[in-house]
This record gives sequence, C-alpha cells and structure tokens, in this order.
Amino acid sequence: MSAHDVPMPAGGHDHHHDDHAQDEGPHSTFSGYMIGFVLSVVLTAIPFWLVMSNVISDRTVAVLVLGGMAVVQVLVHMVCFLHMNGKVQGGWTMLSTLFTIVFVAIAVAGTLWVMFHMNVNMMPGHDGQVHHLGQS
Repeated sequence: MSAHDVPMPAGGHDHHHDDHAQDEGPHSTFSGYMIGFVLSVVLTAIPFWLVMSNVISDRTVAVLVLGGMAVVQVLVHMVCFLHMNGKVQGGWTMLSTLFTIVFVAIAVAGTLWVMFHMNVNMMPGHDGQVHHLGQS
C-alpha cells in the first residue's frame, strides 16, 4: 500500500490542529493597540508637563511621581504591546518577568546601600575642613 492509497479526510486536506495554538498568546486588535498607544502618549505627556511647568517644587516628590508614572507606562507596554498575562505560555513568561523585576530591584537596592555606606564610612570628618598633619 503506497502513501497515495491512504484515504484523505473530508474536504481533501490533511488538517493538523496544533494543541499549543492557545499558548502563543492573544492577538490584539487595532483598538487594543490604539488604547495602548493613547495611554502611552498620555503617560509621557503628563510627566513632561509636570517637569516643564515646574508643577512639583519638591525634588523628592517629583522623583517619586515621575518614577510611578514610568512604572505604570512599563506595565501598559507589557500588557498592551507585549500581550503579557498569566495565561500566555502557561504563566512562565509572567513568572520570568516577575523574577527579573525582583532580581533587578535587589541588585539596585543593594548597590545603593553599599554605595551609601561606603561614602559614609570612607569619608570620616568630611565636614569641609582641611586637616593638616601635626595640627589638632
């Protein structure tokens, strides 16, 4: 019996359905991309306006507000453009992203902690006075 003698399924085509087609992730629509685009523009324009018009005078508050807006914009990009959610690839993409975020946060916090303590401990008497040898 040759390969040509094998009966074809109805319709004459051999249909192979991929069981993992749902793991590829959702395909966004034009409206989904437009929502992401509009949110991205708004989340860029607001911090730009805040800085250029000097709305927030306290530097610490400004850094926190701008940092918060940056985090929100990253989340918008991840959801709207990268289509990341807990269902894509069985949740492994989201899990690896969360691991990366935690790892980077620990690395940045540790680096800042070390730099701060090195500055404090390596610069004793850093009060602007010049100390000469032999003088008290």
